[in-house]
Amino acid sequence: MLEILSVTSETLLPLAGNIAEFKVGGRRIAEIIRSRFPAAFDAAVTLRGDFVPSAELAELLAGEVALKVISPCDNSILADNGGKSPRELFPDENSIQICYPWDLLRLNELLLAEIEPDCRGVIREGVTVDGVLQAGEGSVILPGVYIEGNVVIGKNCKIGPNCYIRGNTSIGDRCHIGQAVEIKNSILGDHVSIGHLSYAGDSIIASDVNFGAGTIISNLRHDGQNHRCMNKGRLISTGRRKFGAVIGAGVHTGIHTSIYPGRTLSGGSSTQPGEVVKHSR
Repeated sequence: MLEILSVTSETLLPLAGNIAEFKVGGRRIAEIIRSRFPAAFDAAVTLRGDFVPSAELAELLAGEVALKVISPCDNSILADNGGKSPRELFPDENSIQICYPWDLLRLNELLLAEIEPDCRGVIREGVTVDGVLQAGEGSVILPGVYIEGNVVIGKNCKIGPNCYIRGNTSIGDRCHIGQAVEIKNSILGDHVSIGHLSYAGDSIIASDVNFGAGTIISNLRHDGQNHRCMNKGRLISTGRRKFGAVIGAGVHTGIHTSIYPGRTLSGGSSTQPGEVVKHSR
């Protein structure tokens, strides 16, 4: 039996709520965790909802050897199978502990590298797919859309016309990506509307977000150095040369909003038309 513990972490703000319910690569993280384990096993395994084990580590946990997986960050227990006198080990290189929002981008990139083409929606004439596309039922991709890379689009989405989606991008259900919009290497939750003339790159955008026309997220420092983000009062390196914004659920931006790289917008907040977001909020 597999138990996945609810995790709400201050280091993952503004992505409030149980991180195991967050969608990456078109699936909830809890579903991704379960998919790593054998279809049937007898061991009672407990995992934190912010820890995605590799398939190899999941198989070990499902076995008979007593194990505990220890976080290299804070020495907390990420996973254990309830055995007596367990052997302690650290996660292997193919496992991911989601300590910070940018760890979700790494997980998304790994998941989308493995997808196969599967389009259950409608692709209109004039769409170009230069990569691997998965699209859910009820979704429509309109003329002039160019998809480059590995892209997952959820159910009942409207994509286009005339937009560019590239990199490893995951778009949730009931989303609208419209005219002259570019989305690059990002994660979008459910019911996100980026209707026209906007750009989001290397960003994490939670559900129920609406971009006013001309909203631009910068993702590159002028000096080319890796981005650092303010988290719990201190600057932490993301390890990423390109990193955009982390936008919480229910955010609305005004038209022509410009967002500096590495900034966060907390859930339910909004920006004024023409606002330049220099500081996280």
